[in-house]
Amino acid sequence: MTEAGKRIRIAVAGLGVIARTVHLPLLRRRADLFDIVALSDLSPSRLAELGARYGVDPARRYPDAATMLAGGGHDAMLLATSGSHGELAAAALGRGLPVLCEKPLAYTVAEADRLTGSGAALMVGYMKQYDPAVAEAARLLDEIGGPTAVHAVEVTVLHAGGDQQLAFANLPPTPRDVPAAELARLREADDGLLDAAVGGDVGARTLYQILINSVSHDLSLLRLFTGAPATVDHVTTWPLAPDGPAEPSVEISGRLPHGGRYGIRWLNLPDCPAYRETVTLHHARGALELVFPSPYLLNAPTTLTAVDRHGDGERRTVFRSVTEAFEQELVAFHAMVTEGARPLSGIAEGAADVRTSQQVVRRYGELTGAAIGGEAAS
Repeated sequence: MTEAGKRIRIAVAGLGVIARTVHLPLLRRRADLFDIVALSDLSPSRLAELGARYGVDPARRYPDAATMLAGGGHDAMLLATSGSHGELAAAALGRGLPVLCEKPLAYTVAEADRLTGSGAALMVGYMKQYDPAVAEAARLLDEIGGPTAVHAVEVTVLHAGGDQQLAFANLPPTPRDVPAAELARLREADDGLLDAAVGGDVGARTLYQILINSVSHDLSLLRLFTGAPATVDHVTTWPLAPDGPAEPSVEISGRLPHGGRYGIRWLNLPDCPAYRETVTLHHARGALELVFPSPYLLNAPTTLTAVDRHGDGERRTVFRSVTEAFEQELVAFHAMVTEGARPLSGIAEGAADVRTSQQVVRRYGELTGAAIGGEAAS
């Protein structure tokens, strides 16, 4: 284990949007904790550009994560590749390397189960759990009785298109030098994992990918505040318009472990001018409302509004902090690596979200008649 307080030599696999806009800038910002020593990406041009920008030795720039793992010379790995992370996470953990894994942890429960017992630690990248406003909401909830005090949780996500969320970043065009054969191999592997997870129905697969890639953040907040959903009672999807985007909007509801109810509405609104996510915990004495901005806007505050009774009226108290959730996640990852601190979401929690997502897909099949296969069918 790396000594507490020492810089971790970190290798970053996958240099797409989240690495470029969030992880790499923050790793540089926290140079007191991390030293970026290796990078991997399928695009040679992107690898060369970002390798030069972050001062990574050309000999430590790799065409894929497996080659980077074999190269050694790092203390931990950040997985920001696309698709399932199960295989790469298993390879890293098998080498004794702690892993910060972007969601989804895996596409299948079988992949997640193979990660247990490795002896190395893994954190799933649910940065919203580390948001100061979320931590304050959890503290206030504890004061009024914890999960048993929650009557209902309402979640609404206005999911603006990526071009809307990332217009400020002035990103370069998508590179065109990714090897076609390798891209085809990865797509085939992911296709096989989706079959193993939910079967071949197009609607079920689309729903599942929305769940594990985006709604999983809301599932992680439900787990933090109340525990994972006890049931999935209702699931529906609907398009914006007949000729609208391929991804539908999604609505899910059910019962919480202590008897309360939850409802999640994920609205695919590609032309919406701004991303907005609202999570409201209703309790007998009022409510705790969290409003999240786009995750790509570093240090943009999440707003927590606590509502309760004061005298014969209503009191509304607002909490904001510009401390970045992604940065707090990195600090917690450093503590996990150097001090053995337990992450808010590790392998077991990431696997629980995969199971919940499959439960949602199974219920979708029951309600729509869609043919559900794979793990979700059982």
